Amino acid sequence: MQPKRYAIVDLETTGGRASRHKIIEVGIVLHDGQQVLDTYSSLVNPECYVPYGITQLTGITQEMVQDAPKFYEVARKIVEMTEGAIFVAHNVRFDYSFLREEFKRLGYTYSRRNLCTVRLSRKAFPGLPSYSLGNLIKWMGWKADARHRALDDALATAELLRRILAEEDNQKQVVDMVNLGIKESLLPKSFDMEKMHALPEECGVYYLHNAQGEVVYVGKSINIKKRIAEHFADKTEKAGKLQRHVHDISYEITGSELVALLLESHEIKRLHPPINRAQRVRRFPYLVHTFTDEAGYICYEATQANAARRKTLQVISEYPKFAHARNHLNRVREALELCARLCKLQPGNSGPCFHYHIKQCYGACAEQESVEDYNERAMAAREVLSTVFEEDFFLLDQGREPGELAVILVKNGNYQGFGYLDEEGLNGSMDNLRDAITPYAGNPETTRLIQRYLNKKPHLKRIPVQTEAVEW
Repeated sequence: MQPKRYAIVDLETTGGRASRHKIIEVGIVLHDGQQVLDTYSSLVNPECYVPYGITQLTGITQEMVQDAPKFYEVARKIVEMTEGAIFVAHNVRFDYSFLREEFKRLGYTYSRRNLCTVRLSRKAFPGLPSYSLGNLIKWMGWKADARHRALDDALATAELLRRILAEEDNQKQVVDMVNLGIKESLLPKSFDMEKMHALPEECGVYYLHNAQGEVVYVGKSINIKKRIAEHFADKTEKAGKLQRHVHDISYEITGSELVALLLESHEIKRLHPPINRAQRVRRFPYLVHTFTDEAGYICYEATQANAARRKTLQVISEYPKFAHARNHLNRVREALELCARLCKLQPGNSGPCFHYHIKQCYGACAEQESVEDYNERAMAAREVLSTVFEEDFFLLDQGREPGELAVILVKNGNYQGFGYLDEEGLNGSMDNLRDAITPYAGNPETTRLIQRYLNKKPHLKRIPVQTEAVEW
């Protein structure tokens, strides 16, 4: 059964960033899925300059908005027209985020179930070269004389929605999209769909709280709303725990996926949430270290060592359990065809290892392979095993909004913390980068997180710490 009312919204704005730009026109079409019930439109005084490019696109000039009502004067009408309706827009994230931000400035939390006609059109009309509203208007053969004016674009979006809803299969898609694939019966009793739709579709860390406000689970996602919806849509044992115990949700937007990974790891260790299992370990008493034997061969060993002994060893990596250290070393040994005896994975200090007899070792243990040939592979193993960086650097990733950068610091071989910096503040001295960093404790897990992320995104900008001046 399809929802009874849709509030189809289109906004014209001074730019593309909800946190910095303002609304200059609002258009709303109230629709029942078959016909228009009501409409509303108004210019809005943004209390700021309307850029020339926006005037060229929309036809809205500074003179047109200077005597228009300010947002707080139209806010009540927007609330009334959209209350109890599904909030619909073509690229709903854009329009919804602008309204949420404007209401936030007024001290009001604006929350509505929402539906994106871009996503819906992709499912209803697969294979089109573009799903922009302009292209869909042309493809449908509609007449639209006043594009990029709020009410006219809202009316075009309403007609698009009507045509989509005319097909019964599409009605089911709409219900599923509006409910994020969740059966409301699976939601925690204190959490409704309105709260779900208030969650951001952005990258960050989220916290699930019980009725006492305690954090029971910490997670990260590149789309917080989608990931939490998946938790509540699943029927796994873990999902069942969340559905029973979660009372509220909080979150922190990070922008950078790497920052989200690092912050999630830190928060799990700090809060020790009962439903989290991974990354709760705080101690790493086991290690892999390296040394050179009397014949000149590079050797490795997995062992336990206290603080005093560690000072005498060339530590390569650290682990919470001995099995983790030994298994990691063995996997690297197999991949690079190293000698099990020289990796201290087989007993004895002399003579051929077992793998030599079955022709899975080139014979360094029996001095049948040259030191040079063996050590070339052994040096490669160090890079794979290492949880220590050989250089100090700042790593730059995307920030929480356009024009902002996430900054991650690696120093003295380990992760040191992260922060944020405007791109404009990057050009200049190294002090700007240092001042942006909030300290966080590093550990072998955070090093591996950074290493894996760099393997996935090798072109991220690195700035050596010793650099005197930074250019961007």
